[in-house]
Amino acid sequence: MDRALYLAMSGGVQTMNAQTIHANNLANVNTTGFRADFEQARSMQVNGDYYPSRVYAMTENPATRYSQGDMIQTGRNLDVAVKGKGFISVYDSEGQEAYTRAGDLQINAGGQLVTGRGLPVVGNNGPIFLPPLQSLTITSDGSISIVPQGGAANEVAVIDQIKLVNPDTDSIRKGEDGLIHSKTPGQVLDIDPNIQLASGFIEGSNVNAVEEMTHIMDLSRRFEMSIKMMDTIREDSAASARILQRNA
Repeated sequence: MDRALYLAMSGGVQTMNAQTIHANNLANVNTTGFRADFEQARSMQVNGDYYPSRVYAMTENPATRYSQGDMIQTGRNLDVAVKGKGFISVYDSEGQEAYTRAGDLQINAGGQLVTGRGLPVVGNNGPIFLPPLQSLTITSDGSISIVPQGGAANEVAVIDQIKLVNPDTDSIRKGEDGLIHSKTPGQVLDIDPNIQLASGFIEGSNVNAVEEMTHIMDLSRRFEMSIKMMDTIREDSAASARILQRNA
């Protein structure tokens, strides 16, 4: 009975892990540039110094959905969205290059171009710093043009260019920080000049809220089934113990 109990418990735990993945997707349905995670369960044979007849469940995150989310028009000069495939290069919390689809850019107090999360945007030669300006334009290739503070409308200067990359999805992974990283530690991806930006737009999450809710409800029923199975095993174990006591 104890072996059956552990099998049922394993299924319940893995169902909870799967719910965590889908709940996180649903929680980020309105997060700019968020990429949804897939979830799958598979059987894992228990090996040891005996015949491997036991099989436990294991939930895993096999991949991330990289399809494009909805394009939301904002009209804001600092908002950009990647058209089709590709990513905007940023520096993560450890100063390493990472990649995102979130183009809700801002200029911080130090004049640095950052994302809505405060991550520095990568330019041609590192972080992008902007002088005091009157207006700013980001073109489709990521070039940043400004009119300096107090300058005339025709005094346009190109300051830098946002680094845009387009890696093979098999060579990248989504980290716990929500950013995209190369599977090869420390690898810096090359610029792809074919990537285009849409200025005045941001890209929404690619999460399908209805699909995620359906998965969560299905997993809830699976979890209830695991609990009922554990209750049945406990009752059967108690009944067996009573029979043994009577025959003792």
